[in-house]
Amino acid sequence: MNAMTNQQLAEHVRDGMLRNDRATRSLGMQVLDIGPGRATLSMKVREDMLNGHGTCHGGLIATLADSAFAFACNSYNELTVASGFSVDFMAPGCCDDCLTARCVEVSKAGRTGIYDTEITNQRGERIAVFRGRSHTMKGTPAVAQP
Repeated sequence: MNAMTNQQLAEHVRDGMLRNDRATRSLGMQVLDIGPGRATLSMKVREDMLNGHGTCHGGLIATLADSAFAFACNSYNELTVASGFSVDFMAPGCCDDCLTARCVEVSKAGRTGIYDTEITNQRGERIAVFRGRSHTMKGTPAVAQP
């Protein structure tokens, strides 16, 4: 059997993770793009996602970014978890907005990584930025090999 390319491996990890990621699926998130060290996810803001001010709950925007971060940092098929993150909000997400989180690897050295995610709405307006810090469990696959 031929070895997978890095892109094929990232796609394999996406499929395996998405099968098991009930939180991502329950919020209606879709994986739009995946590759080594990167992922793009989208989520439509539903009425049940609105806070008391009538805008998308910040925790759900952070969850979208965290899911993009998870797919990006696990794309090498080494089990990788968050060791921390920060998020800054620039504008509200509104009902029926389609939010897109684009995550890219900034640094990966040894067991640690840094990933930046930008969250925008359907008009390309920046809603939030998220920086995730990861810790990799070397030698442990994120999903089973085919």
